[in-house]
Amino acid sequence: MTTTLQQLPVGQVPWEIRGELILNCNCTVFCPCVVSLGKHAPTEGYCQAWAGVRIDEGHYGDTPLSGLNVGLLLEIPGLMARGNWTAAAFIDDRAGPEAHEALVHIFSGAARGTTGLFGMLVSDFLGAESAPVTFETEGKTRRLTVGRKIQGEVVPVRGADPDQDIVVRNTEYWMGPDITVATATRGRVRAFGRVWDFDGRSAEICAIDWRGPGR
Repeated sequence: MTTTLQQLPVGQVPWEIRGELILNCNCTVFCPCVVSLGKHAPTEGYCQAWAGVRIDEGHYGDTPLSGLNVGLLLEIPGLMARGNWTAAAFIDDRAGPEAHEALVHIFSGAARGTTGLFGMLVSDFLGAESAPVTFETEGKTRRLTVGRKIQGEVVPVRGADPDQDIVVRNTEYWMGPDITVATATRGRVRAFGRVWDFDGRSAEICAIDWRGPGR
């Protein structure tokens, strides 16, 4: 009997996601985790963040993921590398049952690969909810909306040359090597008992090319 990719155990299914990620956290200036690789504490001593992922091209085994979006909520009590994270995911309600399950595997870390670190660092996964998740781009502005739970908008920080973004390049950061320095013009979270307002705080924009189960 032939085994399809979808019949492989979780953690052995090949997957890939290419697109863009935006993130807004409570740091007052650009997140120090990017260049310290989690060895420097967030500016407030702890991290609270929301993030959005736009999947331009992607698959999990035989299941296509292209065109879907994901929202994330993250809490880190101190140094990123020390773990004990709390996390939750909001899966695009346009995803069918197989795609929904695939995205839960990927963003819980169970699928291993790039996001496998979630499985090691997250001690409290609050769950994955199906929700209307939109990721919009207008000029240099990116917007994430997850129903009434997350309303986010980020823009690149203005540089000396307004036509050139400020980009931290060639990092070993897990999200991707090149991180655009940004700020949130809107960063509201009302979910899982959290009420956050991070307008004007640190934000990041990053092209992603994630895969698994190997790196």
